[in-house]
Amino acid sequence: MSEDSVDLKALSRGDKRAWDRFASRYARVIFAAVQYRLGRWAPPDEVDDVAQEVFLRLCKADYRLLRAYDPARAALSTWLTVIATSAAIDHLRRRKAPELALDAVPEDSLAEEPRLQPAIRIPAGLLSPRQALVLELLYRRDLAVADAAEIMGVDRQTVRSMHHKALAKLRAHFRADEPEFGG
Repeated sequence: MSEDSVDLKALSRGDKRAWDRFASRYARVIFAAVQYRLGRWAPPDEVDDVAQEVFLRLCKADYRLLRAYDPARAALSTWLTVIATSAAIDHLRRRKAPELALDAVPEDSLAEEPRLQPAIRIPAGLLSPRQALVLELLYRRDLAVADAAEIMGVDRQTVRSMHHKALAKLRAHFRADEPEFGG
């Protein structure tokens, strides 16, 4: 099913079959975006709650948010990623940071070798939400291109293209930050 085949009118009427198709197609995109924003150690039930909040937002106020979707501005998966990210950020703002007990951290993560290089911080806004999601799926979750494409609901070549563009942006950004040594 392509993004073009989503019947937005049927969704906004609450058609159960249309909602079932929509949810099975885009739930993974929403869950991936929520998981990415909440962080690696977020409890699964917390991720589920925030993802459910995304679906509620789509239905709230007579489907106002769903009716506001404009396919000329973004692909449906991109738009849903933005909504899911927004819901996750709202959730993080509402909750107090819980203390993470040492026993709650998996032992194998504590036994990791020290990293030789510090983690790279990507400035906010440098990458599009979809490019950031591609990097998350390919590098942090170590998924294959085919798996990332399935989660995002796009073609494999689209994932490769977004990956290439994201890396080009990162190279250009970090190349600009390098000090020049001249003689």
